[in-house]
Amino acid sequence: MSHKYCTVADEGRVRIVTLNRPEVLNALHSDAHMELAQVWDEFAARDDLWVGIVTGAGDRAFSAGNDLKVTAAGKRGPNPPSGFGGLCSRLDLDKPLIAAVNGIAMGGGFEIALACDIIIAAENAVFALPEPRVGLIAGAGGVHRLPRMIPQKQALGMILTGRRVGAAEGKEMGFVTALAPEGQALAEARRWAEMILECSPMAVRASKQCVYRGMDEANLADALAARYPTQEANMRSEDWIEGPKAFAEKRKPNWKNK
Repeated sequence: MSHKYCTVADEGRVRIVTLNRPEVLNALHSDAHMELAQVWDEFAARDDLWVGIVTGAGDRAFSAGNDLKVTAAGKRGPNPPSGFGGLCSRLDLDKPLIAAVNGIAMGGGFEIALACDIIIAAENAVFALPEPRVGLIAGAGGVHRLPRMIPQKQALGMILTGRRVGAAEGKEMGFVTALAPEGQALAEARRWAEMILECSPMAVRASKQCVYRGMDEANLADALAARYPTQEANMRSEDWIEGPKAFAEKRKPNWKNK
């Protein structure tokens, strides 16, 4: 299937989605969101794809966020239920996602990265939520996700000023997982994907679901007592047996994802 606003490459069990509007720093509009929603819907549905990576075309930008020229022209259309970039409101995806941030990640672009589980940032990456500077708010998750990931005062320092934060500072603040040399964000993201693929896909998804749903509980005791669907499915799976068996036999496990 051909795509107009992104490219899609499936490398084994990894899907790599590249936001492909470099002429506008990979800024996105309604049609792009709709296309990306279909791409991620397919990723979620396919049993053979275990990890997703999202990055931006070119070396200047991951994504500059909302295409303000389209908005200013009054051509703003509907967004899919899964939100900005097909990801920002997608709360039921248990497969892990990695953002490979090369260059600018502003507004909605930063929000796409925040919607991922791991952020790999090239040394030239720059993050910001500049929406208040143009009379908007980071309503695709930025005002909600960032304060849940880093200290509140640090988050508000970014949200209320729209200031730009470099990759190294982002790692120090805690929303960047790892740094990569300029031009190597995608290569580093692939390396992290390979590490994930060494693990049981069912255990990875169960772990992700437990983390996010557990954080919604009132306290640690409630989180520990809660039952999580993917955790229970994992305990009934063949992989639940295969992992310890492979360890005992001193071999690599043969994950069946069932």
